[in-house]
Amino acid sequence: MLKIYKSDCYTGNLRELAMDALEKGAWFNLINPTAADLATVATATNVPLDILKAALDEEERSRTEIEDTCTIVITNVPIMRDKVSYDTLPLGIILTKDYFITVCLENNEVLSEFNAINSKLFSTFKKTRFLFQILYKSATLYLRYLRQISRLTDEIERQLRRSMRNEGLFQLLELQKGLTYFNVSLRSNGVVLERLLRLRSNNNIQAFIKMFEEDEDLLEDVIIENKQAQEMVEMYSRILTGMVDTFASIISNNLNMVMKFLASMTIILAIPTMISSFFGMNVDVPFGENNGFLYTTLIALSCTAATAFVLWKKNMF
Repeated sequence: MLKIYKSDCYTGNLRELAMDALEKGAWFNLINPTAADLATVATATNVPLDILKAALDEEERSRTEIEDTCTIVITNVPIMRDKVSYDTLPLGIILTKDYFITVCLENNEVLSEFNAINSKLFSTFKKTRFLFQILYKSATLYLRYLRQISRLTDEIERQLRRSMRNEGLFQLLELQKGLTYFNVSLRSNGVVLERLLRLRSNNNIQAFIKMFEEDEDLLEDVIIENKQAQEMVEMYSRILTGMVDTFASIISNNLNMVMKFLASMTIILAIPTMISSFFGMNVDVPFGENNGFLYTTLIALSCTAATAFVLWKKNMF
């Protein structure tokens, strides 16, 4: 899907443009684009096709590259698949002399925030600030998802305290996997942000990314938010790892207690069986003539009670 937008210089409203009515400062937003969409944008913006396709690889790492006709910034943005499943997705941001291009495999909450409703908060023709606003939104979205993960973890923990079910453990493992994706992505995003900060005085990038004092302040805010998200991910990862290990130990301990109880019951039930087997032999046995059944029952009950008392004293129940 290809959409082209342009912020109005006077009103700040966001207008959608047609391909045959392009203006400088337009924003090309490509979401899961077709080959025809990529070819159209490549022709209109003079951006090589392989650069446009770079962010369409799910395994693409975050990086910044300076080309002759453009500057490309690839960052990983967070996405939520379902209630307990979190992932990251590459987002390509390409800045040319006249245009601003974003490329992503899926529609995501980061780009969705830049719409007609919030059009007063950004300008497509202020490419550097628009870039940093997208990166800032991505960093704050990481923080929001991390707070959601924290609340989900507490809720799952309360459920597991009441009833140790496999479903809760699987949910914890899914959250742990999401935190791993977040940790790797935030680290690589941090490298990209630090490089952008170092490149602010590079003459080769000035044609595409012109940084003013407000833009540098915004970039520094993005770096701070990214570092905070990274620290939170590491903290939550340690908490979640400890929680999973603790519940695994609890499950193992509960299993040992059940097996110990069953072993004790097996021993206790084996005693009456053993005694009755002795007295059931087809040979002469004590009490065989008078009240044999009563005496056998009393002996079995006495031995069983004595064994149960010994096992109870040894905390086998």
